Amino acid sequence: MNIVSFFAGAGGLDLGFQKAGFNVIWANEYDKEIWETYEKNHPKTTLDKRSIVNIPADEVPDCDGIIGGPPCQSWSEAGALKGINDKRGQLFFDFIRILEAKQPKFFLAENVSGMLLGRHSEALKNIKEMFRNAGIGYELSFEMLNASDYNVPQDRKRVFFIGIRKDLKFKFEFPKTKFSKITLEQTISDLKDNVLPALTGNKTNGDNCIISNHEFMTGEFSTIFMSRNRVRNWDEQSFTIQAGGRHAPLHPQAPKMKFIEQNIRIFVPGKEHLYRRLSVRECARIQTFPDEFTFYYNSISAGYKMIGNAVPVNLAHYLAQNIKEQIIKNEALIENLHLSNPNLNLAV
Repeated sequence: MNIVSFFAGAGGLDLGFQKAGFNVIWANEYDKEIWETYEKNHPKTTLDKRSIVNIPADEVPDCDGIIGGPPCQSWSEAGALKGINDKRGQLFFDFIRILEAKQPKFFLAENVSGMLLGRHSEALKNIKEMFRNAGIGYELSFEMLNASDYNVPQDRKRVFFIGIRKDLKFKFEFPKTKFSKITLEQTISDLKDNVLPALTGNKTNGDNCIISNHEFMTGEFSTIFMSRNRVRNWDEQSFTIQAGGRHAPLHPQAPKMKFIEQNIRIFVPGKEHLYRRLSVRECARIQTFPDEFTFYYNSISAGYKMIGNAVPVNLAHYLAQNIKEQIIKNEALIENLHLSNPNLNLAV
């Protein structure tokens, strides 16, 4: 099945769908810092570099599915909480505009859990109705998932909208998880050596990295960062990988930060040298990008941004596989019904 991708970023969602057998024929990404990374890692996909607001629907290829994660900053619990009143929140409308025009068999949209806050309830209700009523309409499934339940070594809660076109006559069922938790030791312990600090100004070491992108941001830690423990042990899962390098979790080689008083923690005295941010490659591993997936950037912050904004590849793969299986199963069922009773009106 052919699909198109909006707000593609580095392509974590796209890679998951490709692993499930989908063909990502076209993608859209407006951030120029990401273009090289996307094009070099997805050479068979045509990349449209315009803002979605400037893309006429008739210039988007016909497809079986539309996927994407409209920018989430305006919904974030850590942001201004403007939601749909923020221009970035309104990009949902352009996603729905193109969905309505193309009418693919399915769509998937991903966003942050901040959408579920009470102050956004009316906006969320309206978005759900717009999805349900796009074109001939979609059967909408909506759920918050934690990536840690889907073969991803990270606590990461995100909401997913998955719609099946109404004439397919079924509703997507989110899969029941069956994976064991994966630890940081299983994920990044082999990377504990050979890591490099960023160059002056947090510029990349480039080809000097023995392992691609295995470098970490340096610099002071903010009072907000120091207000909470930022270390998970080797036998635990990572905190959420965020889009900003200054908020990257600390490496598990360090002991957990020492509590002083509410909202104040310090590094354990005498062990300050053990505290460093996770490297770009370590974050990519935690987001389940394969090691052969190389991130291209000059400023190391761009590497963290690309990885932190991505949907974990393993989670994307699992959802994509279930979407594919449920569509194929339904189409086979309808075909069998037609064969047994040609007069039935069950067109797909």
